[in-house]
Amino acid sequence: MVFKKKNILIVGGTGFIGFHLARKCKFYQFNVTSFSISKPKKKRYLKGIKYMFGNIRNKNSLNKLNHLKFHFVVNCGGYVDHINKRKTYDSHFNGCKNLYEYFKDKNLLAFVQIGSSSEYGIKNSPLKESIKTNPKDTYGKSKLLATNFLLKKNRENNFPSIILRFFQLFGPFQDNNRFIPFVINECLNGRKFDTSDCTQKRDFLFIDDAIRAILLSLKEKKAIGQIINIGRGKTIILKKIIKDIIKIIKKGQPYFGKIKLRSDENEIIYPNIKKAKKILNWKLKDNFNYKLKETINYYKGK
Repeated sequence: MVFKKKNILIVGGTGFIGFHLARKCKFYQFNVTSFSISKPKKKRYLKGIKYMFGNIRNKNSLNKLNHLKFHFVVNCGGYVDHINKRKTYDSHFNGCKNLYEYFKDKNLLAFVQIGSSSEYGIKNSPLKESIKTNPKDTYGKSKLLATNFLLKKNRENNFPSIILRFFQLFGPFQDNNRFIPFVINECLNGRKFDTSDCTQKRDFLFIDDAIRAILLSLKEKKAIGQIINIGRGKTIILKKIIKDIIKIIKKGQPYFGKIKLRSDENEIIYPNIKKAKKILNWKLKDNFNYKLKETINYYKGK
């Protein structure tokens, strides 16, 4: 990939996805600017990255960028604790609108919006980009509003919007409030922990594959104006993941069935990824077990 000296803004560059994207962009010799609410955690700090701070919920906050020129913007931003519905809506939808208003006349080559499988709602898998969406929670609704807004601006004003709908991601540096790092850390500490029956089937994608999809989308003009699913395109039963983690770590005790499943939770969630392969020429480097071990080794060494 040839990106040397291109300027990229990563909104939410101190988060899990943003950190990994910034690190890879630095490798490809981008000029990288991160814009986020807070400073990066020590483990996610990267030398050579320009860190700027503000809140995309506040339109005036973006004026801090006035002296900078960008070729690409990737929006990984948004309130991660979805319990607060107001903040979730404001950051994921209004924040996206504020970014558009700021960058609409800035001649960007691409604006990549990190979407979510939550935008689909309760639908039968494999989930295809063309199906009718019906999200149930504030997060999914806010993400879908942002998607539809950006696609509309692409049609009306040729704004270079690209929507990448990620499914479950995992890998090193992920916070403990996600399924795989939670289980890993509970097992590493030899703890007993409550779970659901864990019969759900989910699509888990290693973070490096997700970052590669973002970078491919930046240089592919056919991606502009498109929604593209990014996932493995196949499922793993959650109980199997837990058992595999225990087998590798050799400790930890889950109590299956202690937590009830939500009534609105899909039993099976995974995407159709034909569009990603066709438009982005994105090839999945699919070795889940190896990447799970790599992730466990990261948490062991923390």
